[in-house]
Amino acid sequence: MTETFTAFEGQWHLVTGPLPEVALAVRRAEQRASVPIAIFSDATGRAIDLDLRGEPADILARLPAASTTTAAEQPASEPRGRGRPKLGVVAREVTLLPRHWEWLTAQPGGASVALRKLVEAARRSNGDADRLRTARDAAYHFMSAMAGNLPDFEEAARALFADDRRRFASLIAAWPADIRDHVVKLAYGDAG
Repeated sequence: MTETFTAFEGQWHLVTGPLPEVALAVRRAEQRASVPIAIFSDATGRAIDLDLRGEPADILARLPAASTTTAAEQPASEPRGRGRPKLGVVAREVTLLPRHWEWLTAQPGGASVALRKLVEAARRSNGDADRLRTARDAAYHFMSAMAGNLPDFEEAARALFADDRRRFASLIAAWPADIRDHVVKLAYGDAG
């Protein structure tokens, strides 16, 4: 799935889409804009800075690569460690107590297989909670940047983290519509 970004011209939604599309739309809008334009990652809610000088081809060439780099795509400056880099397996350090290492070593397939199974089981059982936390964090980062000075911001943040949707909706009801709708979309995946 392609990561999406959203640009705001002041308090108004300008465009949402893949980064190249958003970057070029922002470049066109900057020529007539009377208020600052900000670009946000929809995955993190954080603002990003882009160099939008020059021709469209120049702008596109300077865009950061997709954020979905794999472990096998490590920067060349880092020495290759143990593991199977061609398969995306990279050795990292894990600190455990001796009794944990004894248990892991006794498992069928050894410590690596046991750890992978434990991580996958945790991902399956915690998947929904992890997605909710990530969405809530993205909404909060966007809120902080775009609504930090708006009425009831602090109370709205508390309601967001308490997952009190009704209170959250009532606290942000007076915010500019585009900001309010985007916060709701980031936090709950819908516009209402």
